[in-house]
Amino acid sequence: MSQSFPDLIDDLNAAIGTLRAGAPEPMRAFSGLAREALKPGALDVRTKELIAIGIAVATRCDGCVGFHAKAAIKAGATREEVLETLSMAIYMGAGPSMIYAAEALRAFDELAAPPPAA
Repeated sequence: MSQSFPDLIDDLNAAIGTLRAGAPEPMRAFSGLAREALKPGALDVRTKELIAIGIAVATRCDGCVGFHAKAAIKAGATREEVLETLSMAIYMGAGPSMIYAAEALRAFDELAAPPPAA
C-alpha cells in the first residue's frame, strides 16, 4: 500500500459517507451493530479494538487496519499491546498475516504521530 493510513482513512470516510447517503438503512444497521459490539462488557473497548486489529490483519483489510488502529489509539492501546496482538495474528495467519502485521504497525505509528507542522 503506497497511501498513508491517515490519507486512506480520509478517503474511506468520504466513500463511506457516499455509501451512507445511498443506502441509509443498511448503514444505520451496521453502525448499530458496531455500537453494540463495542460496548464495554467482559472486555473493554481497548481490548475489543486490539482484537479488531488482529482480525483486520487476518482478513487483509487495509481500511480495517487503519480504522481499528486509530480506534485502539483513542481507547488507550499502547504500541506494546499492538505488537502482542500482531504477534498473535502472525501466529494464527502465518506469512500473509506477517505482511499485514507490518502494515498494521505502520498504521499505528503513522496515526499516533503528531501531525506535521503547517
